[in-house]
Amino acid sequence: MGRLAEREWARHWQYEELPGLDLLRARYVRHTFPRHSHEGFTFGAVTGGVEDVSLPEGLVRAGPGTVVMINPEVPHSARAGVPEGWTYSTLYPSVELVSEIGGAVTSLRGTPGFAETIVEDPQTALLIRGVHRAAEEGNALAADSLLRIAVARMLGRYGSALPSRTPQASGARTAALAKQFLEERMAEPPSLEGLAQELGTSPFALLRAFKAVYGMPPHTWLTDARVRRARHLLDAGTAPADAAVAVGFTDQPHLNRHFTRIVGVPPGAYRRERARTYKTAGERPA
Repeated sequence: MGRLAEREWARHWQYEELPGLDLLRARYVRHTFPRHSHEGFTFGAVTGGVEDVSLPEGLVRAGPGTVVMINPEVPHSARAGVPEGWTYSTLYPSVELVSEIGGAVTSLRGTPGFAETIVEDPQTALLIRGVHRAAEEGNALAADSLLRIAVARMLGRYGSALPSRTPQASGARTAALAKQFLEERMAEPPSLEGLAQELGTSPFALLRAFKAVYGMPPHTWLTDARVRRARHLLDAGTAPADAAVAVGFTDQPHLNRHFTRIVGVPPGAYRRERARTYKTAGERPA
């Protein structure tokens, strides 16, 4: 893939002392993240270069000193904003973890969230990097403290209550039923026309309704959902080849391709890191 691609590296892992949190530290040049979403929150701090993040409200350009905050289930994609790519540290806390911190430090009711997507906040960016550094050094007290300070700071400065997502229109109800149907038949989904017939609508009406509610067409959402389920299986110790078949991918290379694009690391590397709690010798410094 050439000299630029050779400079790419990534580590996606969990620190056993910080339950409910995934960590990603990486440098990407040619890698692009397709449209996807996360079950929990995304807090990213760029340390070098520029990351272009495409969200429903438009494109944001994240450079050093900025923090990107993405709420759960918000579809987004990402790519390098400059030829040299970008380096960043990202935290993926669960909704439960952020809600716990929010309940202790804010008066927000319901699930906390963020009205802003990108902010100039070098101090919070340093805190996010500090969580990574402490976790990699095995310093549980510092990692947990810095995580809570960072999330509390973001909630205090930029937090708001997430609006409830109760489908009202018939199109929204159809989209919700389609999502449920695809979740139940993930390994053997129907065609778009077959799915529309099951729901008593037309293919194009279903496409429009699904994208309006979930920010992506059904086939894109299904790929993302399969990767999510594969992650849960890998977390439980399932081999990548078995996980691929279980979620409906043709084979392991099919899983590898989509998993790497969405998660940022191959499934094999992802699975190996779940058992690690120390900094690997091959890690690049921040």
